[in-house]
Amino acid sequence: MRRFLTKSNGYLIAGVLLPALLGFALMSKLETGPRQLSYDLLHAARGRVPVTNAVVIYLDEESHARLGQSLNEPWKRSLHADLVERMTDAGAAGVVFDIVFIENRFANPDDDLLLAEAIQRNKRVVLAAGFHYEAGQTHRDPQMDLPLASFRRAANRRWGHAQMVPSEDQVVRQHPLNYTAENTNKVSLSWRAAALMQAPATQATNLNQLIARSTGPERWLNYYGPAYHLARTPFFAALNTNLTSDDFFRDKLVFVGASTLTRYSGDRKDSYRTPFGLFVSDDADQDKFIPGVEIQATAALNLIRGDWLTRPPAQLEQWLYTVVGALGGLGLFLLRPARASMVAGGAGLLICLNAYVLFVAGHMWTSWLVLLLQVMVAWFYSISVNSVRLFLRNQLLLQSLSSYLSPKLARKFAGEKAQELMRPGATKHEVTIFFSDIAGFTNISEGLDPDELAHMMNQYFETAVGQCVFPTDGTVVKFIGDAIFAIWNAPDPQPDHAWRACDAALRFRQQAVQENNGRQLITRIGLHTGEANVGNFGSRVRFDYTAFGENINLASRMEGLNKYLGTLTLMSSATHAQLEGKFLTRYLGRFVLKGFEKAVEVHELVGRPADAPKFADLHAAFASALTAFQGGDRMTAAAGFEKIGARWPNDGPTKFYLRTMTDLQAQPAAGRVGEVELKEK
Repeated sequence: MRRFLTKSNGYLIAGVLLPALLGFALMSKLETGPRQLSYDLLHAARGRVPVTNAVVIYLDEESHARLGQSLNEPWKRSLHADLVERMTDAGAAGVVFDIVFIENRFANPDDDLLLAEAIQRNKRVVLAAGFHYEAGQTHRDPQMDLPLASFRRAANRRWGHAQMVPSEDQVVRQHPLNYTAENTNKVSLSWRAAALMQAPATQATNLNQLIARSTGPERWLNYYGPAYHLARTPFFAALNTNLTSDDFFRDKLVFVGASTLTRYSGDRKDSYRTPFGLFVSDDADQDKFIPGVEIQATAALNLIRGDWLTRPPAQLEQWLYTVVGALGGLGLFLLRPARASMVAGGAGLLICLNAYVLFVAGHMWTSWLVLLLQVMVAWFYSISVNSVRLFLRNQLLLQSLSSYLSPKLARKFAGEKAQELMRPGATKHEVTIFFSDIAGFTNISEGLDPDELAHMMNQYFETAVGQCVFPTDGTVVKFIGDAIFAIWNAPDPQPDHAWRACDAALRFRQQAVQENNGRQLITRIGLHTGEANVGNFGSRVRFDYTAFGENINLASRMEGLNKYLGTLTLMSSATHAQLEGKFLTRYLGRFVLKGFEKAVEVHELVGRPADAPKFADLHAAFASALTAFQGGDRMTAAAGFEKIGARWPNDGPTKFYLRTMTDLQAQPAAGRVGEVELKEK
């Protein structure tokens, strides 16, 4: 143990290296889970962005059916010609086809002529080019498969390749690449569409500047929303002025392409995942996958609006995160666990807020999740090592006290209040006192050998303390036979101590009922709130943290009253007054308990507020009968209690008052009207 506490330097070096190496490893390759998720989560956190200057026309399944087009052949180009004519008449700002018109096998010369003429009349049509790879070429330098010559001439050389390179998780995060060349034939479809709209990013004074602008900057897609977020309409509806008005297309850039669910030979075509789609169930394909044409539209809109995403240089991020990780690991390791948790939490929040602000306001995304992981690793390492060190140090301190110190007070001895708690003497505290007892314990324990009895009680106390008292931060003062004596609001101040004690009492009912010899272990509980002398009533050598005073005895009497009233949990009015309706209770009357001169108002703890409807009728009837009893109207009270007994024969308090009404011994003396005096505990 002592050897572990002295090996600080080695643990410190490890604490510095772990987050630094983690950052270096994760930043050494772009396509890593945390880096990709950094991009995706920023989109999900920001949500949708309104976009009004673009429309997508889908070649969807319904359009296939309505227009009589085969799923495994290209569409009739006369239909595309009709669409272009419609867009010309509607005043669309431009038409961008994410459809490669290179197939001659199914072509009709007359249809081709119609389409070429429509493109020429419109003068603002952009066509898609295909691509393929020659031997030895990389994916960054494909060969272009241009549209048919007649279409190229009609479009006035406005075409661009439709290639997109998704990540391994099938999310397209980067803009389609423009390829370095001596001419501009190898620009992307989205770039060409943005150039049609004279987007500033696509404009240049000479060819060299244009090539530099198109191929130089690293641009990342800024998704405006999940799949099908952009304004859209099916192809068949776009052709029909009765279904889609001209205003829907006027002055807007129109993109035409296949929808996600359009299939050739039964396969999904040209669809990808989006950052938003990662948080959609696997069954929701319509929302999980985005059509390629919508990605082309998004990239073009990024260029037109000037809000595409950038990110810091990869090497700069890599070295920055390595250094920050090392410094963060050093700083957190030198802090105590509580302070390290606060600092790590604050740093994590700052990282998230900074990443979000950069994304929304600066259109920049960073690998912030890597940095957050570094902080978490550094924090976890710091907490783990330092907690073990503190634990061992505390064990050395408490080793001599472990035989008689409760777990809660043991933690206090290890803290700053150790000397204060060890000092003999007491102070007055308002506390909520808890007494419990097992009903009929003497009969239940008869016939048990000592081992069986010890096992039964150990299991009972472990459940009672571990799942009822300690979770509510109660202090178990002592076990008295089968009884538990606990308090709240000492030694730790707890403004809601009455609530905590009631919560602990209800937790008893939620536990599985234990049985022995065929009889259930039913716990009866008494609660009372008042001042008590609390402190060490032992000595510096023999520590005994307990509480004394008249209020302790009253709490014990409240527990004993349960067996007369047939209830499980009773509380005094002093406890009830602090609950402010946070629990469901029932007023049971005023009782003069043995050893006390003044009557005590007693309430039953029934449950939580949500349980009120189940007991509304019973409680209303009981309150009416009790009011009559306390007012001295015995006849009305007796009749009321008899009605309750007939309807709720198992209600303990009603049985008690029926016995009281017939037992002249319970007749209140002068000055005791409406009060019940008990002669026994």
